Amino acid sequence: MPAFGDPRARIVIIGLAPGKQGANRTGRPFTGDFAGGLLFATLAKFGLVEGSYEGRADDGLILRDAIILNAVKCLPPQNKPLPEEIRTCRRFLQAHVAQLRQARIFVALGQIAHQSTIKALGGKLPKARFAHLAEHRMPSGKIVIDSYHCSRYNQNIGRLDAEMFEAVFARAVALSR
Repeated sequence: MPAFGDPRARIVIIGLAPGKQGANRTGRPFTGDFAGGLLFATLAKFGLVEGSYEGRADDGLILRDAIILNAVKCLPPQNKPLPEEIRTCRRFLQAHVAQLRQARIFVALGQIAHQSTIKALGGKLPKARFAHLAEHRMPSGKIVIDSYHCSRYNQNIGRLDAEMFEAVFARAVALSR
């Protein structure tokens, strides 16, 4: 799945993998699935989008100072990638991150994205434990901020709401300046 967003972004959003009804179907991360509604509304609130999200890859939406990557490149069965898939895809994440010269803040959506991001940036997992709104400074000085994934499941069970998600991006924007 290709990245979506501004190649000069300071904020990098790391998702899990292409969703069956979202990116795997539409070709653009978080587009056409439930999670995209909250993500793009939140990004708009913080001035990181131009245009409006309509759930289609051709809706004209553009990200400003933000880019979306995935920890896993292909659609995993039951949306649960195997450890081998995660390890295999990490090299693609590392390569893409290396191209993002201005990237300073990484928002990891969920535990798998957190683990892959920490490892891709040279951090150590025992020291960098996943927790919503946790911040982890990497050896390079880059910062990873954790968030629960904006999935339908997490929203439906109340693990994540708009206010909690906005707090993550408020912090990311503040640190990126």
